[in-house]
Amino acid sequence: MPSTVTPKRHARRALTGLVVIILLGLGLNSIGVFTSTASTFAGKAESLLPKLGLDLAGGTQIILAATTENGGNPTADQLSQSVAIIRQRAAAGGSPDAQISTQGGRFINVSLPGTPSQATINSVREAARMDFRPVLLTDAAATASAGTGDKPYTPPASLGNTPSAKPTNGSDLSQVTPYLQNEFDNYRCAAENKPAQVKASVPLVTCDNTNTQKFLLGPVEVPGTGISGATAGLQTTSQGATTGTWVVNLTFNSTGTQQFAKISERLVGLQPPQNQFAILLDGKVISAPTMNAAITNGKAEISGSFTEDSSKELASQLKFGALPVNFTVQSQNTISATLGSSQLLAGLIAGLIGLILVFVYAVFQYRLLASVVLASLGIGAVLTFIVLDFLSWREGYRLSLAGVTGIIVSIGITADSFIVYFERIRDELREGRSLEGAVETGWRRARRTVLASDAVNLLAAGVLFVLAVGDVQGFALTLGLSTLIDVLVVVLFTHPMLQLLARRPFFAEGHAFSGLDPRALGAVYRGRGQFRAPLAAGGREGRSVGEAQRRQTIAERKAADLGADTKGRS
Repeated sequence: MPSTVTPKRHARRALTGLVVIILLGLGLNSIGVFTSTASTFAGKAESLLPKLGLDLAGGTQIILAATTENGGNPTADQLSQSVAIIRQRAAAGGSPDAQISTQGGRFINVSLPGTPSQATINSVREAARMDFRPVLLTDAAATASAGTGDKPYTPPASLGNTPSAKPTNGSDLSQVTPYLQNEFDNYRCAAENKPAQVKASVPLVTCDNTNTQKFLLGPVEVPGTGISGATAGLQTTSQGATTGTWVVNLTFNSTGTQQFAKISERLVGLQPPQNQFAILLDGKVISAPTMNAAITNGKAEISGSFTEDSSKELASQLKFGALPVNFTVQSQNTISATLGSSQLLAGLIAGLIGLILVFVYAVFQYRLLASVVLASLGIGAVLTFIVLDFLSWREGYRLSLAGVTGIIVSIGITADSFIVYFERIRDELREGRSLEGAVETGWRRARRTVLASDAVNLLAAGVLFVLAVGDVQGFALTLGLSTLIDVLVVVLFTHPMLQLLARRPFFAEGHAFSGLDPRALGAVYRGRGQFRAPLAAGGREGRSVGEAQRRQTIAERKAADLGADTKGRS
């Protein structure tokens, strides 16, 4: 005989699952305390609270000055493109509410919440222009001959800079002119060189990002525009095991795949160091792997001295594309909160007033059943806090006043779910059902309406999040999260609690203050302006009527009511 899950058992399972979810969330957030870089306990404890955005906690203002390769001012299109890329990078770093705007003809004003790290500042100002060049010469002892001056070395003008023969490909050593050879021999990695400003069509002398090795490289053969995607992850062996080393995995588009396959096939047959392929970021070599086999699948891996943060930073920069111009930090200042704690307190007071009004309405309309409303709102608040705290320490999310507004708006969404469900239960009680039957039938009928309403709200939040930027995106995020949490609370708490309360005599017998007294629920609308008194869910006659009506479809009920109405008029 198949086993059936009783409402009581279902309620206990749902509530147990909710408790497990809350404990799991608290456990995950406790990891943020132990992994916090703060040196004091108070600093570590701050990770238990969501970080505040620029408008509430202040931050750092960075003025970036843009210059083109020829030293001129950028165009308006280049500045607009740079603003869009910087905004994407800031959002990926956990600052979707960062304020980014152009200033004058060559400046970009970037305001980031809190005190950004140097890595964050680099992520918004660096061009992140990636190129792939073949290696011609390399010197591992570059630091041994490094000079003490900051001025870069310039070869004598008398040295020829014309190749002895026309190069057949990017790896041809004939392009190493006396001028380039002299520059390479005397190149100092510690000097203020500007390799990022060298044209892609000519050879380049540069160093790696640690200034311990210098390279003479051929022209760019695969530009960064050939990259379609980049992700950070742990390096894996051919057996699928991880090595613990962070790498950046690249995916090329169709053009980049063809270019990379052609170059890799050529390099396989060359002698060291010409069988190496240098991967450059803003003119610095970040990796120069040896080409052991042709790569034709359009995928490559960048390895080096990456940490988790640096690999994710590089992947984020490559994913959103390179800045069209170069930037230097003109100034960096700390700015105060535009709104401050008083506005945050006002927002919290507004939310509290909303909660009080919802609760007062619930008490007036549903009597003691309002306790379920209050408990559900409390559970929803706890879950919202846990999710925002997790996003704060794990993804760098910061709560702005717009986000607080989204949470306040969600209170009305949650209240709407309660009203739909409770009114369905009352409708069933008016039809003569017992409270247990009314709870189950009312839930089946209200569930679709609640889910449809939340789906519409979630869709609206998703559209806003995708299409909007800044504060509006923060509003959409909290609105969407609160909507999902509303579904979770209604399914795992509100309905299970009513299943348990339906077994209590105070509610089951329809006490006057329970909010579920059929005699106090008013007349039942029969259609065509006709009403009848609600049926009592008790006694032999009431039970038989209730059982008969439980087996009727909605169409059968309407037909029965219409027949009774016709019979009464005749």
